[in-house]
Amino acid sequence: MFKKGVRFDFWSFVGIVSIVFFGMFLIIPVARMLIYSFQTAEGASFSLDNFVKFFSRPYYSVALKNSVAVVFCATVLVTLIGVPLAYINTNFIIKGKRFVDILIIISMLSPPFLGAYSWILMLGRNGVITNFFKALGIKIPSIYGFGGILLVFTLKLFPYIYMYTKGALKKVDASLGEAAESLGYHGIQKVVKVSLPLVLPTILAGGTIVFLRAFADYGTPRLIGEGYSTLPVIIYQEWVSETGTNAYFASAVAVIMMAVAAIVFSLQKYISNRKNYTMSMLNPPKAKKLKGISNVLAHAYVYLIVFLATLPQIYIIAISFRNSNGIMWTEGYGFGNYTTVFKKSLSSITNTFKYAIISIIIVIILGTLFAYLTVRRKNLLSKLLDIFIMFPYVIPGTIFGLILLMSYNKPPLILSGTAAIIIISYVVRRMPYTVRSSAAILRQISPSIDEASTSLGYGSMQTFFNVTMPVMVPGIVSGAILSWITIINELSSTLMLYTGKTQTMTVTIFQEISRGGYGTASALSTILTITMVASLLLFFKLTNSEDIDL
Repeated sequence: MFKKGVRFDFWSFVGIVSIVFFGMFLIIPVARMLIYSFQTAEGASFSLDNFVKFFSRPYYSVALKNSVAVVFCATVLVTLIGVPLAYINTNFIIKGKRFVDILIIISMLSPPFLGAYSWILMLGRNGVITNFFKALGIKIPSIYGFGGILLVFTLKLFPYIYMYTKGALKKVDASLGEAAESLGYHGIQKVVKVSLPLVLPTILAGGTIVFLRAFADYGTPRLIGEGYSTLPVIIYQEWVSETGTNAYFASAVAVIMMAVAAIVFSLQKYISNRKNYTMSMLNPPKAKKLKGISNVLAHAYVYLIVFLATLPQIYIIAISFRNSNGIMWTEGYGFGNYTTVFKKSLSSITNTFKYAIISIIIVIILGTLFAYLTVRRKNLLSKLLDIFIMFPYVIPGTIFGLILLMSYNKPPLILSGTAAIIIISYVVRRMPYTVRSSAAILRQISPSIDEASTSLGYGSMQTFFNVTMPVMVPGIVSGAILSWITIINELSSTLMLYTGKTQTMTVTIFQEISRGGYGTASALSTILTITMVASLLLFFKLTNSEDIDL
């Protein structure tokens, strides 16, 4: 089986495990989706009918234009908000900076559809803000459609640009700014000529993540779009169509979505590689104190953005204590919604934590091993593994759920309808966070430590678990917490995979919002938010850090 002279060790076994794992749960499903996209029925010959149907019918082609338009506009707005915010918080002294950062992280990690739900309650047809202005005789613009989706995406996703840009600005050598000033560049000129070009690759990387996350989001346009159709909604509708599942056409739409995502991702990589700079960090920037009107405007800008970003969650927590009869709000406040939740939706809460715990254990084990393989064992397999690990970034959740269902809904391996298929989806989609953070800290550890352990007679497995892995713990914990938070907030893939017995909190919240059960939805959303905040506090405690690494 192995060539003479090739030693089969622990890492060879890990390599085989990685091939089997990604082969079964990524490569085969993607390949099946590609095959289905060129078929119109089981066993049908090669055909372009699905793609002809998509581009020839305005309903579908408009959905593509809608998706690209709203996501592009959101990415531009997010950049215009996030970059100045990062620059201000990095270069100037802002009171309560750490608290501001925590609030931004919390707003970033909650599901976008919760923001849509909250803004509907505030600015919808019967929203509290809408009614307030209506009483004054003022009609405010509708929250539904393009504008509402854009609002939710912008306020929910700007933290990605903020966190990426902030991390890059911290690495810009302050002497470069001093040199620019000596050449006559001051204020905005210095920012545009020096700071922005240096962090442009990072801004592009953050913008790409924003584009892909918004492009893949199903919940927000579904709740607040009202006729403004997008591709994730189209895919879901085709899969659960009243006339029967059309997996073949849904696969073609999925391929088109993945093609757009891949183009955007490749374009970002190309530009970043041409505009990449290396900085010494010998003289890191120090925050300066602003004075007068500049200080007032800087604080006002930061606090306003943070307030708008966290307002949806604050409002949801507040109304979760308002009494309701299941559909309509009633008089008074209390814990009735929480009582209802623990009576009727306890299974979805337990499912959420059960699946998340199992998933995070698998993510930590496989993610740590795969990180070592990609960093320390440089070969063709490790390069392929690195691609496989990051590939889920360009696969929207609805699509990933779809391709898993298509691949494992009949013999020899039936997983549809089980908890296993949901856990597999979580592991594959959220593993990149743990792998990236583990790999980042592993690159800071000298390989000589491994070599010294091996020279003392320890095998490769003993060396990893007894020597290397303990040093990697901060990176593992950082990635695991981020993976955990994104797992408990997952909606898109779960909507495609769940059954009555495997329903999770996000699915229950989404269903309650759809039927108008705002009391129950707000209580469940609050439980989800509290879990997320507790996870963040645990992260800060375990890592002794003030930032979360993306």
